[in-house]
Amino acid sequence: MDRKEVETSSSRGHQREKQREQLILAAESRIANSGVASLRARDLAGDIGVALGSIYNLVADLDELILIVGSRTLARLDAALGEAAAAHDASKRDGAIERLIAIAHRYRAFASEHRFLWRALFEFQLAEGREVPDWVSADLKHIFRNIVEPLGTLMPRAQPEQRALMAHTLFCAVHGVVSLGLQGKMVAVPAEIVDTEVERLLRLTCAGLLQEG
Repeated sequence: MDRKEVETSSSRGHQREKQREQLILAAESRIANSGVASLRARDLAGDIGVALGSIYNLVADLDELILIVGSRTLARLDAALGEAAAAHDASKRDGAIERLIAIAHRYRAFASEHRFLWRALFEFQLAEGREVPDWVSADLKHIFRNIVEPLGTLMPRAQPEQRALMAHTLFCAVHGVVSLGLQGKMVAVPAEIVDTEVERLLRLTCAGLLQEG
């Protein structure tokens, strides 16, 4: 391959990466505004100015694109939770409890501010028979470190797998309250007091964990 061919190949690769980034941003914008169910390949092609078939030279399919957007959402969520966690010293009991509460409050705030992107993390399902990629599972696992760390202080005798299980349980409990509250379901905690009730739930749970030793 001569110099001109190398330059042409490099230029094409750069153009492809640029279009791929534009496609991801366009998908993210559409999901943020209208939800994951509204995503259409034809609309995205129009957004970035390419032929419909060209999209599938940039990503394998819409499933992959939605997963990539989800990974970006998780990264922002992780940064938000990490910021909330950093304000409290989890090496002491009171600090560990306050960290869990701060994380939960920030989670509710993130879900409220980025509602459609947040919902897409839980509403989207891959086609039957397809497995979630390892990198998606790794992103999810990374989020839970914000919860596991304070549980080390509150559950000093527990095994790592027990703390991991409790972290998932607490997340599910808080997520359920937040999700139903934001959706305004009949059985939901009123949206205006979700933070108060989540804090009450966590304080009671932490008191129980401390009693167990």
